[in-house]
Amino acid sequence: MDTASKLNNTTHFLSFSRKLFLSVISLFLVFAGCFLAYQYQREKEYKIDLLDIQLQDYNERLHQELTHIPDSLWDKTLERYLQKYVKQDLRITVVNVQGDVLYDSFENQKLGNHVNRPEVQKALAEGKGYDVRRTSETTGVPYFYSATLYEGYIIRSALPYDLNLARHLAADQHYIWFTLIVSLLLIFIFYKFTSKLGTAINQLREFAKRADKNEPVETDMQSAFPHNELGEISQHIIQIYKRLRETKEALYIEREKLITHLQTSHEGLGVFNKDKKEILVNNLFTQYSNLISDSNLQTTEEIFSISEFQKITDFINKAPKRPGKEEKRMSISINKNGRMFIVECIIFQDLSFEISINDVTQEEEQIRLKRQLTQNIAHELKTPVSSIQGYLETIVNNENISREKMQTFLERCYAQSNRLSRLLRDISVLTRMDEAANMIDMEKIDISLLVGNIVNEVSLELEEKHITVVNSLKPKIQLRGNYSLLYSIFRNLMDNAIAYAGTDIRINISCFREDENYYYFSFADTGIGVSPEHLNRLFERFYRVDKGRSRKLGGTGLGLAIVKNAVLFHGGTIFAKNNPHGGLEFVFTLQKNKEA
Repeated sequence: MDTASKLNNTTHFLSFSRKLFLSVISLFLVFAGCFLAYQYQREKEYKIDLLDIQLQDYNERLHQELTHIPDSLWDKTLERYLQKYVKQDLRITVVNVQGDVLYDSFENQKLGNHVNRPEVQKALAEGKGYDVRRTSETTGVPYFYSATLYEGYIIRSALPYDLNLARHLAADQHYIWFTLIVSLLLIFIFYKFTSKLGTAINQLREFAKRADKNEPVETDMQSAFPHNELGEISQHIIQIYKRLRETKEALYIEREKLITHLQTSHEGLGVFNKDKKEILVNNLFTQYSNLISDSNLQTTEEIFSISEFQKITDFINKAPKRPGKEEKRMSISINKNGRMFIVECIIFQDLSFEISINDVTQEEEQIRLKRQLTQNIAHELKTPVSSIQGYLETIVNNENISREKMQTFLERCYAQSNRLSRLLRDISVLTRMDEAANMIDMEKIDISLLVGNIVNEVSLELEEKHITVVNSLKPKIQLRGNYSLLYSIFRNLMDNAIAYAGTDIRINISCFREDENYYYFSFADTGIGVSPEHLNRLFERFYRVDKGRSRKLGGTGLGLAIVKNAVLFHGGTIFAKNNPHGGLEFVFTLQKNKEA
């Protein structure tokens, strides 16, 4: 399973919108908590400051009372002032700068030194000071203390830290509830926003899934996006996808046209990338490459190692070093195995390239075949007819001919009539393939089994000439075609090798390559081979390398012509070439699914 499939099959615990919502809300709650804590502390400090200011005011008013009277009258003045103007539970203490208590409203007895009291220390250092909830060493009751430094003494006011004072100093709770309500309202609003965003993202994700599967986009999906910036972006993405899909379909159609053109082209065409890797090749390119090469090519890329293609290979290797305006086209001629080829290479801007191989001997061959066909047919028919006529005239005109000689003449007439019958049969087969190809029955044929049967049929002839057949065909090589024509291909090739290749030889039959549409066969022997000047004409009707020997062996001169036409009928091509180590090799293709 590829990465894209894994991503599509992954179950997300939380959607993007939920993650966004939880992330933002978490940050918001942290901020709100910090704000509440800060505000709570600030509120407490504010109330403490207010109480401290109030007590400082008491201290200042007492100071005003004590300013204009002698020290001996302080006790009476302070008691009178406290009874008249101050709260009943307020405690007043007057301390000198050394910490000795000069006056205390709570006790008249001698008190301990107060110089180490926190509020006194702050007053000595800063002029003012307070202390919250410190238990008095004198009374054992917690107080709120506020002290003020004056010239030579300190006035300290204190209130008991009871429940009422604690409530008074506590922070106001109303702002907390206000903050909570506002927070909940904002959370609800943000949740609605993220829900809409999540819906739009889910719609976009569904579109992405369909786009990944190359599915068409439905109209209802396009209208499901919200009418905002995200919806507008999504609409543009969908429109771009539609145009890309239409362009892809158009390119696919054009590609199919190109592939069809390549496969039906009368020249071998191959397209390669800059690394010399095959992009697209047609059947003729493979056939021509194997005809030019001395060995069968397992892959198309092997042509760049053929010596005949060396100039083309050097031209391709130098392409990246050439200036942009320099010609990037090259053509060479190759004469191999009796055929003349024109090989042309065109290098494109991205350094990919095309190689075309044209067989320039084909047209001339067809013209010559048409010109000689009638003459050859007449000549081939004339020979056995003349022989039969001559023998019969001798018998008719000579009444005294012996019975033995008559028997000899009749046997010769019979042999010539058989030859004439085979000739007419082969001509009929060729005519039927040329003129009534659509009337030939098609069926599923097992080539491996067919070749095996042929080898068994000719086993006696093989033994007589000491010929070994190496059948390398894999089992179950099946294709759709006509049994008689397929039989004639392998049988004529086998008969031709037995008749003309010589004795003490080996015949190798193999299927060396297979692609989506074709099987690639090789039928080779290790015999005497054929001179290069004859290779180009082996498939001509009535053509014989050794005419005298061929007639002597009973050949009609149509066997290889039937092979070629039968191969062409099954959508293939066939070539003959001499092996480097001796012998003749036929390389041909057969289409896997030939339509009638």
